[in-house]
Amino acid sequence: MSERPPIVFVVDDDASVRRSLARLLKAHAYQPQVFASAQDFLQHEGDYSPGCLVLDLQLPDLSGLDLQAELAAADRAIPIVFISGHGDIPSSVRAMKAGAVDFLPKPVRAEVLLEAVRAAVARDLRERHSREAVDAVAARLNTLTPREREVLALVVTGKLNKQIAHELGTTEKTVKVHRSRAMHKLGAASVAELVRLAEKVGIHPPEA
Repeated sequence: MSERPPIVFVVDDDASVRRSLARLLKAHAYQPQVFASAQDFLQHEGDYSPGCLVLDLQLPDLSGLDLQAELAAADRAIPIVFISGHGDIPSSVRAMKAGAVDFLPKPVRAEVLLEAVRAAVARDLRERHSREAVDAVAARLNTLTPREREVLALVVTGKLNKQIAHELGTTEKTVKVHRSRAMHKLGAASVAELVRLAEKVGIHPPEA
């Protein structure tokens, strides 16, 4: 069974633009879903397949920039390719600073749009893999005991077992046991990997 094609959401108030983009995207193995306004898109339940959003800057309700801000505030991560017939430098700068993949003037040449969409979908895949990796480490982190987490937080600071034992009021042997168990639960083959995994999920040394 083949994987589903990437979804490309198109938000544009021009019906002819929506139709032409949908045809182009479908012809290049994407799954287009079109919307006439930002509100229509926001009311969409959402599909968690990899993909991106092709977004017109000028829309009848929320502007493209407003929709970009709404999605960021709602933590709905999706790479955005802006298209606009009335683009200006401040708008393009604002869009790119907020994380847009590209900002293309209308009429958009097919090959230029497709290249931007390919880059956006590739970014989405990378970010999804990164989030999945963090979630997996976080799930394993939840299996640690409170003491194992304390030891882990101190290992991240670069302290030696002897120093950790002194700080926690225990023995070096006990620290070694807790560190070993933490490494096993997190799937770390070395202390360096343990530190890397801990930092990935935001483990920081305890406050003084």
